[in-house]
Amino acid sequence: MGNVQVGVRENITQFVLLVVINLFVGSMVGLERTILPIIGEERFGLASMSAALSFIISFGFSKAIVNFFAGDLADRIGRKQVLLLGWGIGLFVPIMVIFAHAWWVVIVANILLGINQALTWSMTVNMKVDLAKSTQRGLVVGFNEFAGYIGVAIMAVVSGYVASTYSLSPEPFYIGIALVIVGFILSLIVQNTDQHVKTQTKQQKAGSDPVSTWEVFKRTSWKTPNLASNSFAGLTTNLKDGMAWGLFPIFLTSGGLSVGQIGTVVAIYPAAWGLFQLFTGLWSDKIGRKKLIVPGMFVQALSLWFILIVNTYSLWIIGATLLGIGTAMVYPTILASISDVAHPEWRATSMGVYRFWRDSGYAFGALIAGIIADIISVNWAIALVAVLPFISGIIAWSKMKETLLAKN
Repeated sequence: MGNVQVGVRENITQFVLLVVINLFVGSMVGLERTILPIIGEERFGLASMSAALSFIISFGFSKAIVNFFAGDLADRIGRKQVLLLGWGIGLFVPIMVIFAHAWWVVIVANILLGINQALTWSMTVNMKVDLAKSTQRGLVVGFNEFAGYIGVAIMAVVSGYVASTYSLSPEPFYIGIALVIVGFILSLIVQNTDQHVKTQTKQQKAGSDPVSTWEVFKRTSWKTPNLASNSFAGLTTNLKDGMAWGLFPIFLTSGGLSVGQIGTVVAIYPAAWGLFQLFTGLWSDKIGRKKLIVPGMFVQALSLWFILIVNTYSLWIIGATLLGIGTAMVYPTILASISDVAHPEWRATSMGVYRFWRDSGYAFGALIAGIIADIISVNWAIALVAVLPFISGIIAWSKMKETLLAKN
């Protein structure tokens, strides 16, 4: 391992294996996406939107907090060890939902799902960035997020189909147990990337003085304009997604759609999100990060308002597709932008801080949307949440500078 080569072509077997692993990681979230809001309403009789969305709040906060520690932990003990730990915790999630006798059990299961996602998804993206050259970061992050969100989309459709054919539980969650087992086995096979990090560190000596975790947190959160703009864009993107996860099934139910139709609309959004990331990540390597992040934030906001204005199944599918495209424009691009700015020695920690802010958006989105939906209506909750990515687009446009090749 002394003569390690950096680059996708040079590490193609490991790269493909990591892409496949993240397909299984995303599938764990997709398993719940269509049916869990409906389970809360129908099985546990949760009339309050805030109560029904509590599983997303627990997922979001646990994922956000563990993301912060996952990056630092990866820098200390190695990526592969953290990846395997994440799969071990994930096994408890489908089992707990299957045997849930009360809603609080589902909430605890989603705390564990948040930990699983933080550890596994963080590591697949960090390991791909470790393998890649600086000019390939958008490409590798795009492939990582493509695989994850295609997994979300496929399992959202599959779980909706299984639920409508059999029942809301336990049948769909048997699939979850199989996902964890396969994901764990694949993660045992993949090689660690610590030697690739050392190689990149030698290649990029400038600014390599030791940096404390607290200093990285400050730089990523507010001190460095590029990193701070990216963190806020990520937070508002997932704030919108936390709202969509919780309210879209309920909004579409009130629009007269069947469970199968809801599953299709709910799946098309992450499917477009996942598919277009293949192109947007690579595109950002060519034209720059800012040219995709700024319009991507505006497209997200406008798509949500479009979904509210229309009232037919076909137009909701178009709205969900546009929402996925807007999200795809920013999701891999922000991670690539942070990789541009952060030094290899503290890159995983910085990406962990970013993912802390980004994934806390799930919780804030579900919390804000639930409160507004209870006080006013579901429609108003969607409309008002859409304002935040719009504001983030303005901030990124005014504060962010282009980061592509900024420090390479």
